Amino acid sequence: MRVLYFTEKDSPHDQRFLRALADTNHQVYVLRQFPCHPTTPEGINDLSWPDNQPVWSNWHGWQIGIRYLADILEDIQPDLVHAGPVQGPALITALSGFHPLVTMSWGSDILLKARRSPWMQFATRVTLENTDIFLGDCQAVVNEAVQLGVPLEKVVRFPWGVDLNHFSPANGKLKGKALRKSLGWESNFVVLCNRSWAPIYGVDLLAEAFKGAVKENDQLRLLLIGDGPQADHIKQILAPVADKVNFQGWLVREDMPAAYYAADLFVSPSYCDGSSISLLEALACERPVLVSDIPGNLEWVLPGETGKVFKTGDIESLKTGLLQLVSDPQLTLYGRRSRML
Repeated sequence: MRVLYFTEKDSPHDQRFLRALADTNHQVYVLRQFPCHPTTPEGINDLSWPDNQPVWSNWHGWQIGIRYLADILEDIQPDLVHAGPVQGPALITALSGFHPLVTMSWGSDILLKARRSPWMQFATRVTLENTDIFLGDCQAVVNEAVQLGVPLEKVVRFPWGVDLNHFSPANGKLKGKALRKSLGWESNFVVLCNRSWAPIYGVDLLAEAFKGAVKENDQLRLLLIGDGPQADHIKQILAPVADKVNFQGWLVREDMPAAYYAADLFVSPSYCDGSSISLLEALACERPVLVSDIPGNLEWVLPGETGKVFKTGDIESLKTGLLQLVSDPQLTLYGRRSRML
């Protein structure tokens, strides 16, 4: 079978899907909507746009992109197209008229963007009306897709999941201990967050909560992994307590288990998520978690069993959660239970 995997760029999600597809007997092609420097697994055929990169910022550019996709489809004759997010590659495929279309949601495209504006409502409706199979990574996404008109019989719930061999005690404990020692934080309580520094992920909220919490408990330390458009804002918030924060930048996948095991607590302050890969990795690494109480998180986090939740967008609720977990006698037990979910 010939499969066209059509995505925006080259995320860790894409890489995992492509590695899995590379292990099959299918003939797989990958096309990316936007230019990037991809890491394509051996056995996957890279495609590029047949002419200059379409300009996706206006409708004329979209029309060109749709024609380009039609040429690609005519050339490779795929048996199916696997495309997402909903308002990007899946929409382009829907507008090209190709079937069968497997639309893969990326969480926020359904949970946040689908009703954001008349254009997004139109884009979502066109895509879903022309979707043959819809993949959602959690029940919250599935429920919303059904509310938006996808017949339940066309829906498949397909959590992203994580590599339990890579994100494991054997692969992270010793390196995590070494990282913690290198920071001089062996006797501190270390909080880790590796969400992107964009408004939807709430890292600025965590910065405010941590700044308040560390004034009440000087043993707190914050390990921030990542970067993003709010970098200057987040660093400005944390400037008064900068000596208690370490900015690691982005880490490659191979280094992430050590980062998780260097921490006592994982925090995800996101305003919107499906099944968060960062959260699943932290749970696999036996980390207690403190997360926003959005539906996607509540499918994985059992308050009082694997960690705690706080009121989404509430700085005081997050600050209180940090301070309570520092002295929670069940903290280690939360971590042990996390990997057994």
